[in-house]
Amino acid sequence: MSATARESAGALLWRLWRDRAAWSATSDIFAVMIAASLPWSTSLVAIFAAAFLVSLLRFPDFMGLLRSLKCPVCVLPAALFALAAIGTLWSIAPWSERLYALGPATKLLMLPVMLFHFERSARGAKVFIVFLASCALLMTFSWIVAFDPKLALKSGAEYGVPVKNYIDQSQEFALCAVALAYPIVTLLRTKKFRLAALLMALALGFVVNMLFVSVSRTALVTIPGMLAVFALLHLKWRNIVIIACATVVLGGLAWATSPQLRWTTETFFRDYQLYKQQNIPTSIGLRLVFWEKSLRFISEAPLFGHGTGSIRGLFEEASVNQFGAEAEVVANPHNQTLNVAIQWGAVGTVVLYAMWLVHLLLFRGDGLATWIGLMVVVQNIFTSLFNSHLSDFNEGWMYVLGVGIAGGMVLGSRSREAAVAARDRTQP
Repeated sequence: MSATARESAGALLWRLWRDRAAWSATSDIFAVMIAASLPWSTSLVAIFAAAFLVSLLRFPDFMGLLRSLKCPVCVLPAALFALAAIGTLWSIAPWSERLYALGPATKLLMLPVMLFHFERSARGAKVFIVFLASCALLMTFSWIVAFDPKLALKSGAEYGVPVKNYIDQSQEFALCAVALAYPIVTLLRTKKFRLAALLMALALGFVVNMLFVSVSRTALVTIPGMLAVFALLHLKWRNIVIIACATVVLGGLAWATSPQLRWTTETFFRDYQLYKQQNIPTSIGLRLVFWEKSLRFISEAPLFGHGTGSIRGLFEEASVNQFGAEAEVVANPHNQTLNVAIQWGAVGTVVLYAMWLVHLLLFRGDGLATWIGLMVVVQNIFTSLFNSHLSDFNEGWMYVLGVGIAGGMVLGSRSREAAVAARDRTQP
């Protein structure tokens, strides 16, 4: 390379180093990479999340971020993390377990940062498109692995689950399928039938995969609730009745043709009977045991809880001289409210529900970003009845990305509308 070329390259790099817009675009790229890798990898998500934060430090706006923390949608996730950090001080667990239990709450600190950044960025929609494309690729791979399990990317893979597990996969597919309902209806109303048909085929692909390949029972329970929210918000009553009747017919057809759906549904009753009659630690039976014991733990420290990381120690004490399902020891009661209440009592529960509430209220109104954010919050609330999904890695990051990016887009749109309205009022 000649000296002139080296000087030109150096000058270009120097301009890029000093270019705020280039660094903002870099941050957006890392957010895109988080979304692309979330269905496939946990380590890549952590790497790209760290890179996202580092890229923001080139032109930091700490004062602006601090001002944004006055808004409840930003401050409540940070408050829940702060409570988890302070909760280590009165925990009954060893310090290693306290710090380990603090880890899942750390990702909540990304929420205010995501909200702040994407309030100013115009590339939030691209992040969602990439996440949808990544899930579509995973769905395709899921069908391939269903026919040839040897192609799975992990040993001992479940049927039709090439990476991670069937619960994570089902939550991603369910969110994509329901989130596509809004753009499909919008395209049909504007008579853009080809693109609407393409999105309908993609949504149907996610649903069919869950019906015939692999689906979690949590997804089976939560999808109807998410669709009900969509119908009430965006459809007329006549259309709701027609769609409800069609859903019943299609559901019956799916039940008749899908052994996977019948097996998944029948395990509800089978697992409950095995637990009640033989004390066998089935999935449903274990949940009932965990919930019953959790309520007892909460009653022992109702206000501030037992501290961060205390759950496993409490279950270990309660399992002494027990057998079967009663002897199981866990660090997760499979319910987000119980998970929070055991560790941080009524104070933590109030903060959790306040965060969910303000995030729901944030996504009032019309628009694609509003719809996506609403569905992310609704799904997390529903699934957290049966799992600690805000604390879990995959579902927790779905919440952080969905609320952070969609919320930032909504806040940015409202800020611009308010600025235009203020300018119009000042003009003669």
